[in-house]
Amino acid sequence: MRAATIERNTNETKITVSLNLDQQTGIDIDTGVGFLNHMLELFAKHGRFGLTVKVDGDLDVDAHHSVEDTGIVIGECLKQALGDKLQIERYGDAWVPMDETLAQVVIDLSGRAYLVFDANLTNPRLGSYETEITEDFFQALAFNGLMNLHARVVYGRNTHHQIEALFKATGRALRKAVTINPEINGVNSTKGVI
Repeated sequence: MRAATIERNTNETKITVSLNLDQQTGIDIDTGVGFLNHMLELFAKHGRFGLTVKVDGDLDVDAHHSVEDTGIVIGECLKQALGDKLQIERYGDAWVPMDETLAQVVIDLSGRAYLVFDANLTNPRLGSYETEITEDFFQALAFNGLMNLHARVVYGRNTHHQIEALFKATGRALRKAVTINPEINGVNSTKGVI
């Protein structure tokens, strides 16, 4: 079973994440940031992952540390759960509409970290969630999950819809990328390692 549980404690956050790539073991998210809870539930549901997240962060400062550090730990869990990456598809992509918004996410589980993020999030705050930290979450996820992650909002007006479409598309693209294909011999790379 491809699964991992990681605990990360700093002076700013205490985080425990469990990720199961192969079984929808349930979704239980408690980050202390309502909007992030909602986004991670969507990510897991549309990726068909089991995901539990518990965060105790310095929300008296703001949500930044809790959001970014959650991305770090989910990325670390992904890396650990994938192990040697034998027979995974490696690449995944998804287009997701959300009313007036259209988002695209493309992923390569290459072992190389890179983020391209293209979204014009005009509403600066959704509840206690500062929308500019969306890019920081995806940066943390990409760099700790060792993936190329290209995420863009093609068009859209409503900031909630734009971010929601990005999280849904990331879940769907990641589902494709982690899928095991028995026709792949070893890893899906001419280098022999990813």
